[in-house]
Amino acid sequence: LQLHHSGRYRCRGSLSADVLQWRESDLVTVTVHRIPLLGVSVWAQPPGGQVALGDRLVLSCAVAAGTGPRSFSWYRESSEKPLGTGPHLELQHVEDDDSGHYHC
Repeated sequence: LQLHHSGRYRCRGSLSADVLQWRESDLVTVTVHRIPLLGVSVWAQPPGGQVALGDRLVLSCAVAAGTGPRSFSWYRESSEKPLGTGPHLELQHVEDDDSGHYHC
């Protein structure tokens, strides 16, 4: 279901092909709610984020539950400028100044 599926529904039926025999049900109201995002987690490849200078590091972000469109932004330390978007952040050649705490 999507949010736009909220609304009032009814069904119509007949035991014969005669249009005059159609009967309609009472209306039922359906309300679709969003589920808040829960369980955001980050992991690194290689595990633990321990890499040597020049090696490749891939960080991944996942959401355990929630509805609606998802978007991801990556940050290092307390910076407000995103390093990237998407569920993965890849550092091709790690340098000294890449050390730190990352979050999505």
